[in-house]
Amino acid sequence: MADISQLKDLEGFVGGCLVDSDTGLILGTEGENNFDLNTAAAGNTEVVKAKRKTMKALGIAGGIEDILITLDKQYHLIRLLNSNDAIFLYVVIDKAKGSLGMARAVAKKVEESLDLSKLK
Repeated sequence: MADISQLKDLEGFVGGCLVDSDTGLILGTEGENNFDLNTAAAGNTEVVKAKRKTMKALGIAGGIEDILITLDKQYHLIRLLNSNDAIFLYVVIDKAKGSLGMARAVAKKVEESLDLSKLK
């Protein structure tokens, strides 16, 4: 499993995981036990696939940096890795306690610290 433990230092952190977007397989987890990361990984894999399909249909070149889903009480951030865009980092933070800017910054730091050669 990949070490994404830096995520827990985020103010308002609820949960997060590293996911293979081809299969929905979780490569690393961190966070509260009451948040179903397996379901989140599978569902957000479909979000990434749908966005890629839409971009292709629209003729939009380039890659996805991140996808933000804003709920009433939470931010859900999907960050595709620059080093391997088949893998994404999924982070959930409480809107009242956390900062979206900090979540994006920490997600980038986590990405930079990952050794993806150990995952495959």
